[in-house]
Amino acid sequence: MIVTEGLTRKFKDLVAVDHLDLEVGEGEVFGFLGPNGAGKTTTVRMLAALIAPSSGRAVVAGYRLGEENHKIRQVVGVLTESPGLYGRLSAYQNLDFFAKLYGVRERAKQVEKYLKMLDLWDRRDEPVGRFSKGLQQKVALARALIHEPRVLFLDEPTAGLDPEAAKLVRDFIEELAEEERRTIFLCTHNLSEAERLCDRIGLIKQRLIKVGTPEELKGQLYGRRTVVQLKRLPSDLLGGLRELPFLEGLEADGNKLIVSLKDPEEENPILIKRIVELGGEVQWVREMEHTLEEVYLDLVREDA
Repeated sequence: MIVTEGLTRKFKDLVAVDHLDLEVGEGEVFGFLGPNGAGKTTTVRMLAALIAPSSGRAVVAGYRLGEENHKIRQVVGVLTESPGLYGRLSAYQNLDFFAKLYGVRERAKQVEKYLKMLDLWDRRDEPVGRFSKGLQQKVALARALIHEPRVLFLDEPTAGLDPEAAKLVRDFIEELAEEERRTIFLCTHNLSEAERLCDRIGLIKQRLIKVGTPEELKGQLYGRRTVVQLKRLPSDLLGGLRELPFLEGLEADGNKLIVSLKDPEEENPILIKRIVELGGEVQWVREMEHTLEEVYLDLVREDA
């Protein structure tokens, strides 16, 4: 659905996006993470045919960037961090206006559909300038969807929202991902949001650092580790465990063992059996979990 090859954007002496090679599939929710100034918004603006790349190529929904920009704009929807609505117009009038610009047939039906989906129908005649930022963001999300785009770009959709409003927006994005064969390209600083919503994640800092599912990124960086809490640590236990051929790493932290394994499902039973044979009294066993935040911070620091 989205393919880029060497996509680059420079502003005078500043390289905002540096040779981006990326593929995003149809129906995928793709998260785009990076610090401020990493090139996320610039990438979205290029892929939505709002600004031209300095070099490189891209295809969005089958249309070539730079050659078929008008067609790209017809099949994408964009939600920016700032809602950008007409404050004096009502929610209904805002959506009807943009539906008309997009040439939507049965505008009234389409406007009603999204106002009801986002629980805004009862407030359809109120000027959006009186709405809270969360409600304005919901109207802006409806506007981005009014023409049923094949690709939806969401640039920090929950930034600055209170927890309740942010949850409403996240829940709606989740519904879209489940019900529609629509590609969603999500730029966010909210790492738990990305982990919850995204099929795959790309980390960018001008250039692409890493791409994968949240679990793949954790596995690539940390591997899989089992934590075994013992009542006490027998003196000869570590030496005996190191004889196991499948151990990739072993360390002790007080009475706690941290063991690196390639296939914990197969190897954990053998590991625990050997610990008991060596005199260890096991209190509990769990897999060490890492958050996407840890992955993000470590990869960005490593890149720096």
